[in-house]
Amino acid sequence: MRPLIAIVGPTATGKSDAAIALARRLDGEIVNADALQFYRGMDIGTAKLAPAERGGVPHHLLDIMDIDDEASVATFQQQAREAIAGIQDRGRLPILVGGSGLYVRAVIDELEFPPTDPTIRRRLEAEAAEDGVAGMRRRLAVADPVSSARDLDERRLVRALEVHELTGRPFSSYMPRRDYRQPTLQLGLDIDRELLHAKVAHRVRTMHETGLLDEVESLAALGLRETRTASRAIGYAQFLQVLEGTATIEQAIESTTVATRRFARRQITWFRADPRVHWFDAADPDLWAALEASVREFEGSPGT
Repeated sequence: MRPLIAIVGPTATGKSDAAIALARRLDGEIVNADALQFYRGMDIGTAKLAPAERGGVPHHLLDIMDIDDEASVATFQQQAREAIAGIQDRGRLPILVGGSGLYVRAVIDELEFPPTDPTIRRRLEAEAAEDGVAGMRRRLAVADPVSSARDLDERRLVRALEVHELTGRPFSSYMPRRDYRQPTLQLGLDIDRELLHAKVAHRVRTMHETGLLDEVESLAALGLRETRTASRAIGYAQFLQVLEGTATIEQAIESTTVATRRFARRQITWFRADPRVHWFDAADPDLWAALEASVREFEGSPGT
């Protein structure tokens, strides 16, 4: 059975193109791990490759949800692992690609997800609205001091309290361990910060020029404003403000660029914290050959 390859790193470093090149060279198929690319119709703002741009390589877990659905890491874990197993059964190389750190970890590592209960969640959300974040944090400090010390936002505070109420276990006890569930090679793409910032700025402006505002308007007609996840996505939230008359196009472009740079920094922090990632310079003209060589060496190593 062939191993699992994961291509990770910050946005705008060319992960999708690298994955396609690797898949074409090594008989692979791609599994998407970008949470926003799950959504149908969220194409331009997520830099989703059109079918004609996918190089004839099969892609899995793109366009699997409507915008009013809420992405679930636990559901994705099951779907991605099933897709990967199917690729391996066909004798091909599974390549997981994306910058959503937790989604990647959910697939590659041993990771248990705590249960959920919508009734308890709604009650806790109502209590949070009444007590405020400070009140919820005081409650969590008693039930789960480790999670409380992480300075969680309101949504995560509610989730941590929900898990404790349901299971009697602290939410922190479910934190993932760096323990691969199968032979896995993580290939990280990074780039000089100045160049990354320039690429982000170019990408955002290109998104506008290729119709991001029209895409947001179309999704707004389908209820984008009322969604919990999609409406908050970088680019979509900013261009919704243009439709509402609270921002200009240039303001939306600038705020989207700034938000994307901040997101890229968070991605870098997340993936750099994992010592198992093998890093490559995304600007290297021989990048694809270097990635191929790394995979071939890994596949040929004992125990793989």
